Amino acid sequence: MPRTIWSGAISFGLVTVPIDVVSATEDHSIHFHRVHLDDMARVRTRKVCELEDREVSSSEIGKGYELSRTQVIPISDEELRDLPLPTAKAIEIVAFMPWESVDPLRIAEGYYLAPDGQVAAKPYKLLRQALERSSRVAVARYAWSGRERLGLLRVREEAIVLHAMRWPDEIRDPSSLTPPPVELTDEEIDGALALMDTMTRDGLEGEEFRDTYTEAVAELIEAKREHREPPAAKEEPAAESGQLVDLMAALQESVSKAKATRGEDTGGHADVHEMPKKRTAKKGPAKKTAAKKTARKPRRSA
Repeated sequence: MPRTIWSGAISFGLVTVPIDVVSATEDHSIHFHRVHLDDMARVRTRKVCELEDREVSSSEIGKGYELSRTQVIPISDEELRDLPLPTAKAIEIVAFMPWESVDPLRIAEGYYLAPDGQVAAKPYKLLRQALERSSRVAVARYAWSGRERLGLLRVREEAIVLHAMRWPDEIRDPSSLTPPPVELTDEEIDGALALMDTMTRDGLEGEEFRDTYTEAVAELIEAKREHREPPAAKEEPAAESGQLVDLMAALQESVSKAKATRGEDTGGHADVHEMPKKRTAKKGPAKKTAAKKTARKPRRSA
């Protein structure tokens, strides 16, 4: 059982659910120490007082807010913990909404909420089943680590999950990143849809979703421990800078490779026009319509 990060309660109207918060994720990446390369000794960070020019212990260190270069206001952890906020001891649900209406960009790390004791079992199950049957998520406010946050509560199997959420003003405006205007043909869009169809999955299981970077780092460490050469990196053809790409050719090749990866017969090449189209030609024979369409919307290179 993971260690408890925070203990409090979920406030759901007049219903209170005592809960313990535990981390819902684990970090399996490989971590390194900072070392002195001459002798491989650890290099550590020393906490030094700028005025006294001496190293200080953790018991001498606290929080301070700098009003100016000459005035710093000390703030203790106890003062932050005792702030007069209803969310200081509770995760207060303030609204419910459909899961689809939540911008994923605002969702951060996740935590499991575990019922704290037998008294919490019934209200915990009540909230979980209400969320599940309504197909909604709850938006809540809570205060951790010296700041108030927004949170999102949802159901995962038999547990309630709390996701930290970013405030609206913490999301940057993407308008400055909008690319310049370009034109796309219907064939190019259909080709992209055909590629998406060949790459569709029902879940995140498979070789494509394996952490190959961590495996490669582990192999590098093992090779150096055994004083042998690590595996050589595969040479990939370098793309020329500023190279123009024929979108249709690139899409056809991508569809063919995706089908080959899944063991499907490509029939020599991938036809990205096999997908059903919403648009149908109604005027004149098919050949003349195709000629008109080509003349009106010429293929363009990216």
